[in-house]
Amino acid sequence: MGKPIEYTEEELLDPVKILGLKMSTDPRWVNIQEKNIDFILNDHAFCEQKAASACISLVIRFWDREELVEKVTPVVAEEWAHFQAVLAEMKKRGIPLKQPKNDQYVQKLLKFCRNGGTVEIKMFDALLVSALIEARSCERFRLLSLYCSDLELRKFYYDFMVSEAAHYTMFIKLAETYFPKDVVRARWNEFLAYEAEFLKKYTGEEGRMH
Repeated sequence: MGKPIEYTEEELLDPVKILGLKMSTDPRWVNIQEKNIDFILNDHAFCEQKAASACISLVIRFWDREELVEKVTPVVAEEWAHFQAVLAEMKKRGIPLKQPKNDQYVQKLLKFCRNGGTVEIKMFDALLVSALIEARSCERFRLLSLYCSDLELRKFYYDFMVSEAAHYTMFIKLAETYFPKDVVRARWNEFLAYEAEFLKKYTGEEGRMH
């Protein structure tokens, strides 16, 4: 089964300090999810698939933003490779891929995006939504890598945690490429506050990453 992951001091810090999230997931979330690990792996697979699709959409919608296209295009391949990795893990465990569920978490974030306005405003909010999804995924992969009783899955999710942290950083830096840093931070804090508020009432479903 392997050995538990040895974390650095920084990785053991509360994700609020690392990622800036305003609400941490209760570690007991892991206990709920691993009761039906086939469901969480199925949902994770489709999360990676949708992440690849979202990156493709960014490149198509904002094709004339050279740095965005340059930075986001490789992430498409990374996210698709993640999808394949989860599929391989499911196959190893004899878990079939099942129909995906609607992602209510992402839908709620999209509702906070500003309708209308300029292309720049739409790109701004789209980048921050992507950053927040990656940050929350990173936080929950961290919990799985720390507390999951299956040591193989701990290593599996540790690797995903590291990758999602890099993607979160990339999307924030991209936003700061096109907009003043203080403007990005102000809007980012609005997204964080909004997410924390709805998470107080929204616990998600069993077998869901978000």
